[in-house]
Amino acid sequence: MDVDRARTFLEIIHTGSFLKAADRLHVTQTTVSARIRTLEESLGNRLFVRSRNGVTLTAAGREFERYAQSFVQVWERARQQLSVPPGRTSVVALGGELSLWNPVLLDWLVWMKKRHPEIGIRANVGVPDQLIEQLRTGVLDIAVLYAPPLLPGFRIELVEEEELVLVRTPEHHEDGHQPDYVHVDWGPQFAAAHGFASATAEAPGLAVGLGPLGLSYILRAGGMGYFRRGAVKRHLEKAELKLVADAPRYTYPAYAIYPDGSEVRADLQAAIEGLKQVVR
Repeated sequence: MDVDRARTFLEIIHTGSFLKAADRLHVTQTTVSARIRTLEESLGNRLFVRSRNGVTLTAAGREFERYAQSFVQVWERARQQLSVPPGRTSVVALGGELSLWNPVLLDWLVWMKKRHPEIGIRANVGVPDQLIEQLRTGVLDIAVLYAPPLLPGFRIELVEEEELVLVRTPEHHEDGHQPDYVHVDWGPQFAAAHGFASATAEAPGLAVGLGPLGLSYILRAGGMGYFRRGAVKRHLEKAELKLVADAPRYTYPAYAIYPDGSEVRADLQAAIEGLKQVVR
């Protein structure tokens, strides 16, 4: 089976549209249709039902999905293993959300170098949707995310039970006002529990979608906001920030997601163990 046909099939499922799949794959819609037609002819079954609202899988399509996923993953794994760097026995490809790279995944890279120098590493940073797509197509072996979706054929394992705490810069305001509150988008669970205005009496003047950006901003311009305790630890120790007394705290767990059957891979098991070790 042609790997491009399998990737096209999976991309249609992911986007729900032949046209959107063509855009994502940087080919024409005619090419996408031709690939699926050839795939259906080879399998002797219709895989999709097309309608005005998009496409849906047939029973045969649902059954074929797991095989297509495995095929693409095996192909990508083979491609990576054939390019193992000299002196290495294998390669582990890991991606994580940007907010996790300092310090968790940076510490993990150092741990892997010390404990398993024989394993080559490909490290990537991205947004959740991008990382899931790379995991699903076999580009990544492991993705480390805060709120991973449930995917058939993949396992999810808790890596870190992080905590979001409210911190502020230590300057004093003579008028008694609180420093400006910077709202960081920590996802739907945090938004539901916290909301925009729970830390101050009014909606924030600045909202950002990335924790490190918000933290860098208040360190330079002053303010307050919720951030991962691990990320603000050294700033608290240096008295560059202070915890806001009696402010509620929120759990923010991080998870590793990886394909089923990975227990047979010693390198991948070592990588997961390393993630657990560096957060203890």
